Amino acid sequence: MFKAKKKNQSFSSKIKGIFKNDIDLDALYEDLEDLLIEGDIGAIVSYEIVEKLKEHVASKKIKDNEAVFDELKAILHDFVLETQLVPEADKVNVYLVLGVNGVGKTTTIAKLANYFNTNGLAKDCILAAGDTFRAAAIEQLSLHAQRLGLRVVAHQSGSDPAAVIYDAVESAHANKVNLVLADTAGRMHSKQNLVNELEKIVRVVSKKSEDAIIKKILVIDSTTGQNGIAQAETFNDAVGIDAVILTKYDSKSKAGIAVSISKKLGIPVAYVGTGESYDSLIPFSKDDYIDEILGK
Repeated sequence: MFKAKKKNQSFSSKIKGIFKNDIDLDALYEDLEDLLIEGDIGAIVSYEIVEKLKEHVASKKIKDNEAVFDELKAILHDFVLETQLVPEADKVNVYLVLGVNGVGKTTTIAKLANYFNTNGLAKDCILAAGDTFRAAAIEQLSLHAQRLGLRVVAHQSGSDPAAVIYDAVESAHANKVNLVLADTAGRMHSKQNLVNELEKIVRVVSKKSEDAIIKKILVIDSTTGQNGIAQAETFNDAVGIDAVILTKYDSKSKAGIAVSISKKLGIPVAYVGTGESYDSLIPFSKDDYIDEILGK
């Protein structure tokens, strides 16, 4: 279950505030759209939410604020997507973890490893230091592996990322491990570069393990609002994203980012990071999320 955040309480109190007055639908719709945009849902998606709300209210001949509020909640529930990431037991699952530098990508990999192992969802896992562009990323992932008692496959800085991940998959086969969590470079200087690098990794992994389950998971700093949505668009256009993890989901986080990513890009949210410890990664629940941004 999510814990209420100060930022989300402020946003939800504003939303609740416009439903407390005597009903004036035109004013309510206008205020609601402004608040949704302010909450980083974005202009296009906010407009679509309000238009759907107008349609529902008109078709159902709704007259009271509470019923209008319930319709808004139902619309958001349809817009937000959630997913579970569960490694298949009898195959090698390769999760390529993507994201720009500074979003907490490497730490999130360690949290994922801890979550899957602690909850018995993986037959152990191997970390692959595929961000060979930054020596610090290799050192950081190796340190996390040491602390968690996990294997890490790493080459020297500047090595071919595909070769690192190939070796990690080979180790997974040899040791009957069904999950490889692979770090990837956080630079985005060229979309084509990103495409080429990840396509090569997928080709190499597929050659090593034809039945490998490959998923691309994007890590986004939830405090960045619309900038985070732009990152999701770039990565999704380049390589296709299977799921999103929102980090830094704390008092500074932007309320609407999960709505925009789900509705605009069709990408579900899998987890949120709520702190620094290894056990601070929790499954995303759209019911809890909507309760937070609107208030129960």
